[in-house]
Amino acid sequence: MSELRDLYQEVILDHYKQPRNFGALDGASHHADGHNPLCGDAVTVSLTVADGKVVDAHFEGSGCAISMASASLMTEAVKGRSEAEIRAMFERFHVGLTTSDEMAAMDALEPLEKLAVFGGVREYPVRVKCATLPWHTLIAALDHATKPVKTE
Repeated sequence: MSELRDLYQEVILDHYKQPRNFGALDGASHHADGHNPLCGDAVTVSLTVADGKVVDAHFEGSGCAISMASASLMTEAVKGRSEAEIRAMFERFHVGLTTSDEMAAMDALEPLEKLAVFGGVREYPVRVKCATLPWHTLIAALDHATKPVKTE
């Protein structure tokens, strides 16, 4: 189990140090801002949606390793997906990080492939908000929300 935890930490640190899809997205059709007042994480998610699918996804912002790695992995995972698929992914991710039932958490995260690395965050409730902030912001972007998402 220690080797698996080390691998997860390595993936999170890699996406934090070298975030994928970081920066402005020219011509984005959707965007939203998110903020975690507890720790200061701030993220903007921008999407290009065409023919009912996310063609491109980027994020900007600053925050802890968990929130930035979550945004990086999330933007990779949602490209080419429909809104319904993304909402289902969000639900699985959220359940995987918030349920107290370890088996239910594992079952929820398993189909999410690389995103399962955040399963260990469940043990640190204060960090769950860091990991889920980009996802809440993504959903707000899909909903064309005008107010920033807050985790408090």
